[in-house]
Amino acid sequence: MQAVLTMAHGGRENLKFVADHPKPTLGAGQVLVRIAATAINYHDIFTRRGMPGISIKLPIVVGSDVAGEVVELGEGVTDWPIGSRVLLNPMLRDGRFGMIGETVDGGRAEFVAVDFRQLIHIPENVSFQAAASLPLAYGTAHRMMISRGRVSAGERVLILGASGGVGVACLQIAKILGATVVACASSISKLDRLANLGADHCVDYSKSNITDAINHLFGKPRVTGSGGVDVAINFTGGETWKDTQRCVRLGGRILTCGATAGYEVNTDVRYLWTFEHNVIGSNGWRDDDLRALLALISEGSLCPAIDRVLPLEEAAEAERLLEDREVVGKVLLQP
Repeated sequence: MQAVLTMAHGGRENLKFVADHPKPTLGAGQVLVRIAATAINYHDIFTRRGMPGISIKLPIVVGSDVAGEVVELGEGVTDWPIGSRVLLNPMLRDGRFGMIGETVDGGRAEFVAVDFRQLIHIPENVSFQAAASLPLAYGTAHRMMISRGRVSAGERVLILGASGGVGVACLQIAKILGATVVACASSISKLDRLANLGADHCVDYSKSNITDAINHLFGKPRVTGSGGVDVAINFTGGETWKDTQRCVRLGGRILTCGATAGYEVNTDVRYLWTFEHNVIGSNGWRDDDLRALLALISEGSLCPAIDRVLPLEEAAEAERLLEDREVVGKVLLQP
């Protein structure tokens, strides 16, 4: 079968498209899925570069966001008829650590073998491309904002890094919830697209300080309760953390699910106690998050933002688009 292999840690030159990769064989409790679409995530890039503390057996087929059709059943599987349209929850369910596309072969191929407990039914009116956009970005955003952060109608929400996969998902979910959204990105073209997705206010952080922008929009946060945003979403970390603190109102929340710009941050604890901030961490997603997102798509409330769809052999170009920050939303590969 066709597949893209990550041959070694390092640059994109370590990605290799092959036409004769062995088709997966099924173990007990597994199903074979013909892949219709797989999304590119920064996690794929981190896997290719090498992640401290995580040992990856190379070569590997990465790709964790996968949607497709069941074409073969392993021993003991009875609840998933051939032809079932399925989204895969990437997290392994057989006692091993990790997820498909990370520690075992994933979605950059024509077929993938997975434990049947990873399958989630895709409604008939939801496309494979829309479903494949969900787990890592939209699932993470849904859990962070709803299950953990409890964002509600009328709240002011600040999103740093709003043009990436998780950022766009946060924007769309916040608007579904009825929040007012301030989206931050680094170019006019990205901000225009974020405005088209529903952002109420857009901030070019390459030209404007986010604290100054929030003070201008809503007033400086005061200990009396006025000014600032109710919720700040910061999964960038690094040097943005202290400015984020200065944007949040009395009793507000800072939500985080990652640290793409650096996990060592400087926290001004005076803001934590003076403004009684709540810092809320969120890790990944659950099946219920993915089912809820599929329901939102099915009912017409959510349309995942897909920047472009490329053929499987252009996986290196797809990764370049993410690394060079040239996209808004998701990039998909299609075998």
